[in-house]
Amino acid sequence: MPYSGCCASMAMCDGRICGVDEVGRGPLAGPVVAAAVVLDPLQPINGLADSKVLSERRREQLYAEVCEKALAWSLGRAEVAEIDTINILQASLLAMQRAVSGLAVRPQHALVDGNRLPKLPCSARAIVGGDASEPCISAASIIAKVTRDREMVALDARYPGYGLAQHKGYPTKRHIEALARLGVSEIHRRTFAPVRRLIE
Repeated sequence: MPYSGCCASMAMCDGRICGVDEVGRGPLAGPVVAAAVVLDPLQPINGLADSKVLSERRREQLYAEVCEKALAWSLGRAEVAEIDTINILQASLLAMQRAVSGLAVRPQHALVDGNRLPKLPCSARAIVGGDASEPCISAASIIAKVTRDREMVALDARYPGYGLAQHKGYPTKRHIEALARLGVSEIHRRTFAPVRRLIE
C-alpha cells in the first residue's frame, strides 16, 4: 500500500522513516549532495515542498526549521573525481547511501526520491516526484539544495569568472561561455559533454 506521507501517523512511522534526496546531478561543476531526514511527528513543519519550487528565502527558512525540529538529519556527498570515475548516477546513489549512513537515528524504512534505490541498511521505496509528495523527502530536498547552493557560492570566490554563485554550476549559456574563455577548472566534471569537448 503506498504511503500517504512520511510522517502521516505515529503508528505508521514511529519517527523511523527517513526521506532521501539529492541535488546536483545536472551541473557541470561541483559535488552531488544528498540529505536524509527523519522528521518528528510531534513537531510538524508547515510548507514543506520540492526545493525547486520554493524561493531562496523560503528554502532558507525551512532549512533552519528542519535542522531544529527533525529527529535526525544527515548529509552525504560525492566529489567531482568520484562523479568522473563511477558516473553521475552511481555517484548520486553513493551520496544518498552516505547520507542515510550518517543519521544518528537508525531508520526502519527510507523513502527515496526518483526511480532508483541506493544500497541501504533498511527497507526502502523509490518514489518518482517524491520531493513534491512526501514531506520527509521534501525536507531532504531542502537540506541538500541549501547546502549545495551555499557551497557553490563559496566556490565562486575561489574560482571567479564562471558565475557559480548565480547558476550553481548548471550548464547555462554564461557558464559555457566562461568555460570556453577561462578553461576547465579542477571542480569541473570532465566526463560531462560540454566540459569534455573543451578538453578534447
